[in-house]
Amino acid sequence: MLETAAAEAVFLAARVVFGGVLVFMGLNHFMNTAEMAGYAEFKGLPAPKLSVLGSGGLLVFGGLSVAVGAFAAVGAGALALFLLVSAVTMHDFWSMEGEDAQNEMTSFLKNVYGAAGALAFLAVANTQWPYALNVGL
Repeated sequence: MLETAAAEAVFLAARVVFGGVLVFMGLNHFMNTAEMAGYAEFKGLPAPKLSVLGSGGLLVFGGLSVAVGAFAAVGAGALALFLLVSAVTMHDFWSMEGEDAQNEMTSFLKNVYGAAGALAFLAVANTQWPYALNVGL
């Protein structure tokens, strides 16, 4: 078992890496909006540009909330829901073949394990987090 200081440092590192990756993914929605909106339209999403911008905002908010420990329950819960829904709606590998199926399966699995990570943070969101703002509802 890790000593308290080491466990706190590991938990902080996990929050920063997890949240930071999601913030980066969200910012990517803003930097590549046209490209991503085209893909969203191809997948049949309504209002593709608005969907890309909204999901980018959600990823940035959720990632920051976990990384800094502010409104962590809201952020982690929103991330888990978004990642599960987008896994099914955007990465339907089961309807494809060959390399396309493999690429979509990789993205699908990335979203599923990301959702699991978000659920883990949601499970501990009502506790005091070390090195966090600990602001919430």
